[in-house]
Amino acid sequence: MYRSRLLAVAGLATLVAACASPETVPKPVEPPVARSAAAAAQAAALAPQAKVLKRKIAIGRFSNETRYGRTFLRDGDTDPLGKQASDMLANRLVESGSFLVFERPDIDKLKREQAIGGGGDLIGVDTLILGSVTEFGRSTVGQSGFFSATKRQVAHAKVEIRLADPRTGYVFFSATGQGEATSEAADVMGFGSRADYDATLNDKAIGAAVSDVMNGLVTKLTERPWRTDILKVAGDRVFISGGARQGLKVGDSLAVMREGEKVKSAQTGFTITLPASPVAGISVVSLFGTNETDEGAVCAVTSGRLPADARSLFVSEATR
Repeated sequence: MYRSRLLAVAGLATLVAACASPETVPKPVEPPVARSAAAAAQAAALAPQAKVLKRKIAIGRFSNETRYGRTFLRDGDTDPLGKQASDMLANRLVESGSFLVFERPDIDKLKREQAIGGGGDLIGVDTLILGSVTEFGRSTVGQSGFFSATKRQVAHAKVEIRLADPRTGYVFFSATGQGEATSEAADVMGFGSRADYDATLNDKAIGAAVSDVMNGLVTKLTERPWRTDILKVAGDRVFISGGARQGLKVGDSLAVMREGEKVKSAQTGFTITLPASPVAGISVVSLFGTNETDEGAVCAVTSGRLPADARSLFVSEATR
């Protein structure tokens, strides 16, 4: 009897051990992405972000080319729909933190205010943004049955933008953005929500269209070469416009360039500027100024030599 109990206990222990310790060890499974690709992605994520110097941009005109709101024109030629799209685009560009955005649609008001306050200087920009709302409309669709009904309001907007070089007027990029906003209500046997006119759908549709065009716009704007002007040359010190708010830091290396000769093309009729030539290399040693309009940088000459007259020179990012 004792022996049979002992054998039973031993058998139970063997069974438990077999369940706890599987005979086959699971093989490691490779991730769906190759190790080399995963390592490269991790290295890219940990790598320092490339330095981006802020470009100066302005929205020159944003008009309403649709029939919507034409009877509510005010402020001269500015209509509410175009002004709304312009303000939304300006706000998104400022929020991106990648640009210095200057006012242009209300430039006459700024000039009058500067005259009252004793004058002031308007700053030139690198790129002028021109745009318009080319499509805008609303529709109401729905389905009705014996016991139930649905009603859906839809607002659709489309915006077109162009980027122009303010020095030549040449349009070097265009893009389109579209957006849609909806509101839906339903009732069953007379019970449920009501679908009254929702005026906010107009704003949401225009905002969605502006957001849709932003990616291509920002990418193209950051591709444009950054440049600034020389304020003064004093010995081996060079004073340039642009400082911390434009992305400059102490130790940054920059290049002083001589503007290329301007030659008129017989084929196109355009005046073409020949490639600029390097004159000297400079490095930022200190920054000054309190805001975007009066900030600058003090640089030291690290290579080459600067002439006393620097009016034909400009500063750009150093080539890597």
